[in-house]
Amino acid sequence: MKLTILGGGGFRVPLVHGALLGDQADGRITRVTLHDVDAGRLDAMSRVLTDQAGGQPDAPEVVATRDLDEAVRGADFVFSAIRVGGLAGRAADERVALAEGVLGQETVGAGGIAYGLRTVPVAVDIARRVAALAPDAWVINFTNPAGLVTEAMSRVLGDRVIGICDSPVGLGRRVAKVLGADPATAWIDYVGLNHLGWLRGLRVGGRDQLPRLLDDPEALASFEEGRLFGPDWLRSLGAVPNEYLHYYYFNRETVRAYQEAKQTRGAFLLAQQAGFYEKMTRPGTPPLATWHRTLAEREATYMAANREAARVDERDEDDLESGGYEKVALALMRAVARDERTTLILNVRNRGTLSVLDADAVIEVPCFVDANGAHPVAVDPLPYHAVGLVTAVKAVEREVLAVAESGSRAGAVKAFALHPLVDSVSVARRLVDGYRAEHPGLAYLSRP
Repeated sequence: MKLTILGGGGFRVPLVHGALLGDQADGRITRVTLHDVDAGRLDAMSRVLTDQAGGQPDAPEVVATRDLDEAVRGADFVFSAIRVGGLAGRAADERVALAEGVLGQETVGAGGIAYGLRTVPVAVDIARRVAALAPDAWVINFTNPAGLVTEAMSRVLGDRVIGICDSPVGLGRRVAKVLGADPATAWIDYVGLNHLGWLRGLRVGGRDQLPRLLDDPEALASFEEGRLFGPDWLRSLGAVPNEYLHYYYFNRETVRAYQEAKQTRGAFLLAQQAGFYEKMTRPGTPPLATWHRTLAEREATYMAANREAARVDERDEDDLESGGYEKVALALMRAVARDERTTLILNVRNRGTLSVLDADAVIEVPCFVDANGAHPVAVDPLPYHAVGLVTAVKAVEREVLAVAESGSRAGAVKAFALHPLVDSVSVARRLVDGYRAEHPGLAYLSRP
């Protein structure tokens, strides 16, 4: 089978490749096509993957191309992992928002809207190319904002696009470990939107073990989310939120921490990855070892501003383990290609799962996956406090999708102004102007 990775020069590609190397079953991926607009990044990643394969005789063949149609044509699976505007765009998103005193994180608040406005048109074009050149392919979307981009692509590809994220996986694994449960067999009751969800239960043998965790302050303080949110707030919610909800529940403190930081997350990654790709141009640089060192630093500094706001020390070693989105992707491909039925937390169309949203709204919930794709599992209704956030953010996503088609500046202002983390229409207007000045790709926001 052929797998195409769009954004194939991206830093996390070796994670996917590593998972493929461990798959020895029949029907595995035998050819990986890397596509990227940057030839230097493509070359660097090709070298890392060659080093990672280590001469393994049955390793997938890896080819690289800058031609999108060549990359997509005939693919069985397409991973969309693009970053429109690169890390320089992410850093600009943070800078413009923080200048207005609001959050600029790449998937949440003003930064997420800006990223979505320049990404959706590109993602929709990719979806159309896939539909034309690989109509039987399944698209697995990694591109942020993952829920928004998956919904945009689903308008072209229907249920043949599925979004994945490692945050729910990592959260479920950490909670299961604290409770002494096996994450592979425990049922994780998780529901919401991408980067806006709650773990509401963890069932072992049919019995929910989460109340036991919520009653134990010491256990709550032993893992990442427990330290970020604090035991009292988790008990008040009766659930463990996705770590990204820290931006909502402790917004003022987090914005202040971002403003006081030496550099934003985007600026850090921009400098760090520029250094990595520059090293990869030097003769004698060990590709895989250099990548591993850079990855370790990246993971250790993840959500550093939030930990600063919560007065939490450096991440524990257990929390440094990736959520495993590459393993989720492999399990998803196996389920679809070989009918190896499984249950995964994915971003899919709602289809009545949450009554507060329409059928086409992309949500993040446990799904039963088989050869026919991903099917959302029935879940209990959201509590009203969660309904408010979910419907407000989904309304913003719908405005972004409409603006990507219309090019309306007024619509863009509305998208920003409606977001719970943007506190003024005047701020929204200045954000639109600020982002248009920073990003040539937003020049299309020129209609009334």
